Amino acid sequence: MPFFKRNEASQFDAPDAEGRARTQRRLRVLLIDENPTARAVIARRLSHLNYDVALADTGFSALSLLVTHRVDIILIDMGLTMPPAVATMKQIRAANLAASACFVMIAGRLDSQATVEALDAGADDYVVKPFDFDIFDARLRHLCQRAEQMGELTRHNAELDARIARRAVELGETRETLRELQIDRARLVSSIQALHDELERVTAQQG
Repeated sequence: MPFFKRNEASQFDAPDAEGRARTQRRLRVLLIDENPTARAVIARRLSHLNYDVALADTGFSALSLLVTHRVDIILIDMGLTMPPAVATMKQIRAANLAASACFVMIAGRLDSQATVEALDAGADDYVVKPFDFDIFDARLRHLCQRAEQMGELTRHNAELDARIARRAVELGETRETLRELQIDRARLVSSIQALHDELERVTAQQG
């Protein structure tokens, strides 16, 4: 699968929006689109905005690529037919090949029903061509930032759950130790009482 990567800028590049984008973390994008012209145009523009872009012409080739490549964002053209866009997204999710990736559907026209269907199926965003690439860039980075924050929160919660579980085990062990100490104390008190009773009995006999 082809990849588009932006070469390092020369010292003569103008400090435009693309120049500012180069200071941001490079995000990995998978673009799934059957139209070769659309793939080339979108990939070229995104590469100038500091993205590494992998291309797939079908959902099947996208699944194969995701086996060996990790991505941050998956862009799926709604005109996809092999298989359809929403089905492709569901297959990728079901295969757990991009658990942390954001899914963005790209449509050639506004279609309310298709938009609702895509979002209900799990898409993170839905954009309509033609779109402003600077705005598109901001939306993609916002989605990734939110996904990273959610991932961090999930990891934090998992760590907290693990700590609580360990503490519960420790408390359980402490309670068991305390119970054993209480049993030993009761045995000791009983032994002392028995010795005391025996001593009183012997003293009474000697008197």
